[in-house]
Amino acid sequence: MSLSPLPRGRRDTAWLLATWFGCGLSPAAPGTVGSLAALAIAVALNRIYGFGGVVFLLMAAILFFPGVWSAGMIAKREGVEDPGKVVVDEVIGQWITLSSVPSPNWKTWLLAFALFRILDIWKPSPARQFERLPGGWGIVADDVMAGVYGALAIFLLGRFHLI
Repeated sequence: MSLSPLPRGRRDTAWLLATWFGCGLSPAAPGTVGSLAALAIAVALNRIYGFGGVVFLLMAAILFFPGVWSAGMIAKREGVEDPGKVVVDEVIGQWITLSSVPSPNWKTWLLAFALFRILDIWKPSPARQFERLPGGWGIVADDVMAGVYGALAIFLLGRFHLI
């Protein structure tokens, strides 16, 4: 039994990106699974290569336009404004939040993860208004804003030596 409503042949580039290589197919909390995948990639890149904030922000920027495109394609195919399986937006937003972690360790990684998820669910203004943008733009823009809020919160906590 296939987890995707698309025929096997339709698992194309848009599907792979939008679901973040299948993370969005999680039966429970696909957005959280997408955020965890983004966190795992960031932690691995930090541990192996020493990559940090600028690289994570660059990764989010590089993924932005393909993310908007793929999210829009899947939403159009399914006839749903923001399909739950589309999690590329969470990946982008999570990387934005992670970009401001001052000293990477398990506590700051966990804090950045939790802050982004809370802000993504809460969607403080103008994030909620960004959801109204058409197609993939609305799917991704609110998570970008939640990521910016998360990055700002992490930055301020670090600036005041609270983390």
